[in-house]
Amino acid sequence: MAAPEEEEERFARGVTELLAGWEALQLAVAQGFGGPESPEKAAWLPRAILQFFRQNADLEEEEVEDFLAEVMDNEFDTAVEDGSLQQVSRALVSLWGSPIQSPPTVTPSLPPSQEGAEQEEEAMECGDPPPPPSDGWTLVRRRR
Repeated sequence: MAAPEEEEERFARGVTELLAGWEALQLAVAQGFGGPESPEKAAWLPRAILQFFRQNADLEEEEVEDFLAEVMDNEFDTAVEDGSLQQVSRALVSLWGSPIQSPPTVTPSLPPSQEGAEQEEEAMECGDPPPPPSDGWTLVRRRR
């Protein structure tokens, strides 16, 4: 069995890799939803997650999901409603609770059709709210 420090290091690497593939977070960073320091906040997030797991024993997926939702809201002004919070939370709990081979994969959602994206851009330019998602798509929007 690996030493606790070694397991935490593997967890931290897994978290970093997992977050790099989390489309909602990457979109929030790319669009600057967290302000000019969005990249720094994204770099801070793996350390915050590690600290959260260290300070709270036997975390449930829902608790991790609530923590991530709060971070996304407070730090990136983003409400994540695409189901990825649940996926990332499940993956984090799994990473923490077992020896790490490789981080679980969060399957990103496919982008909406080009037509939907164009309609959303037009609506945003006009100041109108974007059209509702279709075909089971959920929009991830910046909170105002």
